[in-house]
Amino acid sequence: MNGMGHNSKTSFAEGQLLSIVERVERLELEKANIATDIKEVYAEAKGNGFDTKVLRKVVALRKRDAADLEEEEAMLELYMQALGMLAGTPLGQAALERDGLSAQ
Repeated sequence: MNGMGHNSKTSFAEGQLLSIVERVERLELEKANIATDIKEVYAEAKGNGFDTKVLRKVVALRKRDAADLEEEEAMLELYMQALGMLAGTPLGQAALERDGLSAQ
């Protein structure tokens, strides 16, 4: 291979690399701008009296697959019931009745 071909391949690879790096940099900038916008929306929500911690949880839950969420909630209920954390609540009472048990 002659030196000319090698240099053109190197030049092409460098051009590709530069293009990739610049695209990633633009996307990172867009991501930072979007993160700022999201913070502003949460600040607005807080200013309107919403609990942003709960709001963030709701947003996260809406992203989840319904079947995965249902399975996780069932396991959470099972664990809480096993620890006696639900016995004094309507949810706990309903779970006990569903399972043919009585509150203690």
